[in-house]
Amino acid sequence: MYIPDMLLAGLLFLILFMVGYISFKVRIPNVITFLLLGLVIGSFFSDSYLLEFAGEIGIVLLFFMLGMEFPVNQLVKVAKKVLGAGILDLVLSFGVSFGIALLFGLDWITAMLIGGVAYATSSSITAKLLESTKRMANKESEFILGLLIFEDLVAPVLVAILVGLTAGAAVTAGSISLIILQVILLTAGALFLALFVFRKLRPFVDRYINEDFFVLFVIGIGLTYGGLALFLDLSEVLGAFLAGIVLAELKRTHELEHLVLNFRDLLLPLFFVYFGTSIEFAEGIPMVSMLIVLLVWSIIAKIAVGYWGGQMYGMSKKVSLRAGFSLTQRGEFSIIMAALASEMIMAFSSVFILTSAILGVVLFQNAPVIARRVFGKREARS
Repeated sequence: MYIPDMLLAGLLFLILFMVGYISFKVRIPNVITFLLLGLVIGSFFSDSYLLEFAGEIGIVLLFFMLGMEFPVNQLVKVAKKVLGAGILDLVLSFGVSFGIALLFGLDWITAMLIGGVAYATSSSITAKLLESTKRMANKESEFILGLLIFEDLVAPVLVAILVGLTAGAAVTAGSISLIILQVILLTAGALFLALFVFRKLRPFVDRYINEDFFVLFVIGIGLTYGGLALFLDLSEVLGAFLAGIVLAELKRTHELEHLVLNFRDLLLPLFFVYFGTSIEFAEGIPMVSMLIVLLVWSIIAKIAVGYWGGQMYGMSKKVSLRAGFSLTQRGEFSIIMAALASEMIMAFSSVFILTSAILGVVLFQNAPVIARRVFGKREARS
């Protein structure tokens, strides 16, 4: 029986609304419930190009808005402040996870994908948890957000490299060098536009930013630079993030984000749903032993990053431990990484992401209690 695409789209948005409402009421991050929804309705939307493309625009707009938060000067300051903790995070969360995958017999490109899946803490889940638990004013929140920013800088580059490596071409020192060169050129182009073109467009923007047609200019910049990254066989999220940095130089971040926000909120859930529809467990959960080892290590790694990295940042041991237990949830970038993988690795990664997200929420909510039990009440409440 033929069902019009318009009807399917309307029903999907109504289902997403109901799932989002339930998530809000029971305080479960909707990233998790949208992924589960994709698993449930996969048979109705499998191989849907419209769903895939709409979701791709949603994730592009997410990282476009993230980039808007960081004018070039601020970007440099934030990177310097959390550099030590960020490098520790990259070594433990990506590097050791990459090594674990190699020890279990995976080839090095697949092992890099596994390391990428295990690397970044979920920005959306963490930000929502900080807000809902009223911990945004706590001492560790600045460190947590700074570390998320560092990951937001590193992860798009990592995605871009992995996109190049998984494109099917032979992997050589020359091909890797070409990918790195393309990333450098794309970044240099964004910095040139930010510093020498868009800074001069401020009067133009101030004049037209409240006009209805201006949103077309803003979203057009994000999609164009994301598309340029795809044209260079890089990741669209890297291009979108860099486009956001370009627009950040207009010094009208709040107004620009407001223009994009509704479009992002409309389309981003479709990315998580589409990813869920692409997961198949026809042969069960693959590589269970490696899954358990990776899950355990991924939690240990983030706790270590929070504890030692937090002290490098200048926090006490108690506050640093609280930060560490607040960083274990994986989300958006892990899903992007997993989407590059084979069907088996995608299924493996999906279980890892869902499990780490659920465990991460539990550990985040109990982080203050754990820190108090370990270090007592020797410090003033923060």
